[in-house]
Formats: sequence, structure tokens, C-alpha cells
Amino acid sequence: MKPITVLIVDDSAFIRQMLTEMLSADPEIKVIATAFDPFDAREKIKEFNPDVITLDVEMPKMDGITFLEKIMHLRPMPVIMISTLTGKGTDVAIQALQIGAVECIGKPVENTPVALQSFSDELCITVKKAAATRANLNRTRNKPVRQTDKRSRTVSPKAPKLIAIGASTGGVETLSEILPYLPNNCPPIVIAQHMPPVFTASFAKRISTLCSFPIYEASEGMVLKSGMGCIAAGGTQLKIIRKASGLACRVTDDPPVNNHKPSVDVTFDSVVEAVGENTLGIILTGMGKDGAEGLLRLRQSGAHTIGQNEASCVVYGMPHAAYNIGAVAEVLPVYNIADAIVKRCFL
Repeated sequence: MKPITVLIVDDSAFIRQMLTEMLSADPEIKVIATAFDPFDAREKIKEFNPDVITLDVEMPKMDGITFLEKIMHLRPMPVIMISTLTGKGTDVAIQALQIGAVECIGKPVENTPVALQSFSDELCITVKKAAATRANLNRTRNKPVRQTDKRSRTVSPKAPKLIAIGASTGGVETLSEILPYLPNNCPPIVIAQHMPPVFTASFAKRISTLCSFPIYEASEGMVLKSGMGCIAAGGTQLKIIRKASGLACRVTDDPPVNNHKPSVDVTFDSVVEAVGENTLGIILTGMGKDGAEGLLRLRQSGAHTIGQNEASCVVYGMPHAAYNIGAVAEVLPVYNIADAIVKRCFL
């Protein structure tokens, strides 16, 4: 099998060497070149046409975000952001994911064998995941131009009581194509997105600035109301429970399910118990099959379910797995999902 070719872009010679050694240790990956800034990288991309790029966020001459925007506009390809996941760097990483980066991983903060090996393992896995997205890089081209109206609308008597969404790789970009197009009195929205702990608070804060309603990082006991959304905190499991006051969040330290924490299946299964047929279940882009069984149980309970179509997915894994087992009632491209939500919730 042909190895995955990688271009490493970082202004630090030490980091370039470290990443090269880590990736070269995997026989399925080949570091084809390194670049010390975006201008050098531009020439290396033309020369080597790598399968995947790893890109530093902060660099001289041109920052990683600006270069990423140019890549996604002129020559879309899988990009992994290598970031320092603290403070401003985390916000920038979320911005990169919204622009189209496949993943963002943090540089190791500890120079210990265990920490470095953990980072190396994560890096190699992420490169392989990124390489699998290459076929769908033109997914958002020629999408229709939408006019948004975020004002309150008249709620349908048949509107779902809860919208439950699951996503993974590419989910940040995809959710940014859905949530900002919903009215400010939408039913409560709960999101299980595969994401590390340091990201979810920044993601919730950033996407709230695009929406007509607030998005929060879920916390224990948070009551769900119309005109709000919450995203499962990274490193936790999010369950929805019914209390006298209505629907609420239960945040636990339960073990990973399907190797994920948060797990879409955990959240969906809790929604089956708490809300059942009065749910609108949606599964979006992502690798693997987390959420497929939970979405099936939602559909079997009487809930309407939507799966993102292959052409608009970064990775057609989770929606495909759900479709294959009969969990998906309606297949839609990402740019039609907001309209479908509005039609089901409002007159």
C-alpha cells in the first residue's frame, strides 16, 4: 500500500524534526517534505502534492489561519493544525476547524517519554484520519447561497421538544453551516461532538457569536429551554434526563463508549429515555459508527431522524453506518439541514 505523504509546516526546526521522527516511525506514513513558513510551504505543495499537511498556528510572515484560508480556497486538501492549546491558541484552533481544518491537536506540554509517546500515537492516528477525508474536499463548492432570517417564528404544535445532534471529524465546520441559520426560539439543542476537553468551551463560545441564541458547554443540572443549545464537554459523557422542571443535563465521568468521551450513543440513548418520539435526531460527518445505534433507537421510538449525505461530509462514516442499519429517515446535504429543522419546528 502506498504510504500517506505528509508535509510538515512549522517555523521551529525542533518541532519539524520531532514531527518527522514521530511520523516516520509509522510504516504507513511518509514525511515527503518540511517547510519553515507558508511561503516555503506553498512551493513544497506545488512540488510534492502531499496527501496531508500539518500546520502550525503561529508563524512569521503569514499566520496559519490565513494560510489555511488560502489552501481551502485555492487548493483544498486535508490540514491538521498543530497548536498550543491554551488561551488564545484554543480559540484560533476552533477558528481553523470552522474554516476547514480536519483536526487540531496540541503540542505536547510535557517532555516525558509517556507524554511524547501519547502525542506521537495521536498524531499518527490523526494523519490517517485526515488522509481519509481527501475525496470530499470539494464538498462545499457550488453550495446554494442562503438568506437567513433568525427572528422568532410561530412554533408548530407538532414541533419536537428536543433536537439531538451527533458529530465528529468535520463537525465544527458542519455545525457552523447549520446552527447560525436557525431562529432564536428553536427547541433546545443538545450536541455530542467528539472533541478534547480544552476545545468545547471555546467552541461553544465562538459558535454562539454566529447564532441568534446562546450555545453553552453542558454542565451538571443545566436546564434545557427553547432558544438555547449545549455541547457535551470534552472528556465527559452527557446524558439528558427529565426532571420536574423539565429536561436537564447530567454530566458524568463514565468510561468511553465506542472509544469516545463524549459518545454520541450515550447522549442519544439518554434522549430516547427522556424524550423519545418528541425528538429530532441528526447525525453528521464523522469517522466510525458512534451514534448509529443510538439514532436507530431514536427512530424506533418514533422520532424523526436525519443523516448528512456523503457528498457534503468530511468523512462519511457515522452517517453511513447509521443509514446502513436503517437509523436514518431522511438524507440531506449539510446546507439543507437547517431548512429541514425549521420546517419541522415552525409553521
